[in-house]
Amino acid sequence: MSGLIDTNLLVYAVNQDSPHRPKVQAFLEEQLNQSEFIYVCWANLYEFLRVTTHPRVFTHPLSWSQAFGFLEAFVQSAQVEILREGDEHPQILKDILSHIRNPQGNLMHDCHVAALMKEHAVKTIYTHDTDFRLFEFLKVVDPI
Repeated sequence: MSGLIDTNLLVYAVNQDSPHRPKVQAFLEEQLNQSEFIYVCWANLYEFLRVTTHPRVFTHPLSWSQAFGFLEAFVQSAQVEILREGDEHPQILKDILSHIRNPQGNLMHDCHVAALMKEHAVKTIYTHDTDFRLFEFLKVVDPI
């Protein structure tokens, strides 16, 4: 099944201290070997760079070149497509925000990702983040 890979799974895949690492690595490898596309967006790629290189967030932070190298190899796969904002994006985002009770703070990032997914008709998100369950139009799959 085609879907978007959320930041947390990419982070678990490179975090040597994460108990989820082996399972997520196997999941990502399985996704990359399917015939269907998997999706990411630039917001999540930047978030991955922020988290994996941050010494207060990551016990053993990656250098920027290690983090970028991981992403570069991942997005260069023939199965990975990067979603980008189109002309309809602002209206889709406004509609999503108007249907969520008190959208603010960190949830804005998830609203951005959800809007991109809706804009591109991507209905499944692979994530360990329960906040995506707020978006009724998404199917949330936690591979962990």
